[in-house]
Amino acid sequence: MRSPRNPVRFTVRPSAKREIAAMLVREHQLPVPRACRVVRLSRTAYYQPPMPASRRDAAVIAALTDAVARYPRWGFWKLFDRLRVEGRPWNHKHVHRVYCALRLNLPRRTTRRVPRRIRQPLTASPILNQTWALDCMTETLYDRRRVRLLTVIDEGNREGLEIAVGMSLPSRRVVRVLNELVAVHGRPSAVRVDNGPEFPAQSFVDWCAEHGVATHDIQPGKPDQNAYIEPRLCSRPVRSQRTLGLRTGIALTRGLIRLIVFVRTRRSQVNNCSHIKTKDNR
Repeated sequence: MRSPRNPVRFTVRPSAKREIAAMLVREHQLPVPRACRVVRLSRTAYYQPPMPASRRDAAVIAALTDAVARYPRWGFWKLFDRLRVEGRPWNHKHVHRVYCALRLNLPRRTTRRVPRRIRQPLTASPILNQTWALDCMTETLYDRRRVRLLTVIDEGNREGLEIAVGMSLPSRRVVRVLNELVAVHGRPSAVRVDNGPEFPAQSFVDWCAEHGVATHDIQPGKPDQNAYIEPRLCSRPVRSQRTLGLRTGIALTRGLIRLIVFVRTRRSQVNNCSHIKTKDNR
């Protein structure tokens, strides 16, 4: 039980103080300055009622509503980071207060849906470096470990530009590979991608917007719309499909060398770890 020397203190909001001061003025005929001193409220707050929250936070509400409509599966911090990237000046406490007032902190039952895509024509431009086709594949090593491959070709002459190898290929790795290709070959006008998790990511979308590169997304379940690079469709005769050329062979060789070096490095790391454990056990 709490001691009477330390009574429980309740916080009275300014709106409640304003109502008490108005009641003292109206029913007990106290002057406004004295009523404000009794309830410890400034006369400015008494004469000037607060602005409604819907009007005061209209800009924050509009920005949050637009961000939630674009990214319905994002939580507060991802939405807040997106607002800061867009140049919004509000701090996280202000945005979180409005976020909770809109009841966005409650669980939202949303499913991950692939947006509807507009069918893009599969036409090979006679101009090189016009459209690049990107695709990610999965391969299995002899020890049953899976590796990811990012392949990039030029649709103009089917030239293989890059084969990136790794245990995983996040969007930042894809952006780094594209930056290296742009430094060598120049910037393409568009890229053709599928609906893999690497390409709808925000890092890839921001890179395309920053460099002015259009994205040609294929429709879900339609790999034939990216037939120039899809492994299941590469064996089909697609518009005078000839040899890939010297540069494609160089890119393939580079990718295989990276894969071999990667496997040997991982194997040596595993052997070193097992050797250290054996010594410790002894």
